[in-house]
Parts: sequence; C-alpha cells; structure tokens
Amino acid sequence: MYKGGYVYITSSPDKCALYVGVTSNLYKRIWEHRTKVYPGSYSAKYNCVMLVYYLQIDSIEQAILEEKRIKAGSRKQKEALINNLNPEWKDLWENISNSY
Repeated sequence: MYKGGYVYITSSPDKCALYVGVTSNLYKRIWEHRTKVYPGSYSAKYNCVMLVYYLQIDSIEQAILEEKRIKAGSRKQKEALINNLNPEWKDLWENISNSY
C-alpha cells in the first residue's frame, strides 16, 4: 500500500480562489472537491474544483509539511508554483482520472 501523499492546489474556474490541500488519495480527494461532498467547505463555497497543481511526496508526513509551507506563502508564491508546472492553468483532473 502506498504510504506517501500528495500536496495539491485547486482553483475556481475564474482563478480568483485557490485551495491548498494534502491527501494520501489524490483521485478520491479531487473527486470530493469536484462533486462538493462537503458543501460548507471553503473549496465548495468558492468553487475550487479545478486541479491546477499537484506534487507526489514519498511520505504523508513530508506532504503535510509541504502543505503547511505552501499555505504560509503568498498568493504570488502559489501562482508561481502553478505557473511552473501548469502555465496554462489547465484542469489536471484528466491526468489523474485516466491513471485510476
């Protein structure tokens, strides 16, 4: 069983809102965002349904530390991470949904 984790950023379609999260199951977690399983959550309220950044990390503990580091950064720093991986801000859902 995979013991690592993923740090990810979702965005609203208009790119106004960003959500940074961590999970051990990226497919399931992004599906939860997209279907608004938790309707009172920040990501549901601000429609953060587009996966625009993710990073696989070998341990969930390291992934949690990376999530905290990213969350502590500025909006500009988060945008730089996204732009380096995904300059067109495409929804990466297809990338991960095809691998499950």
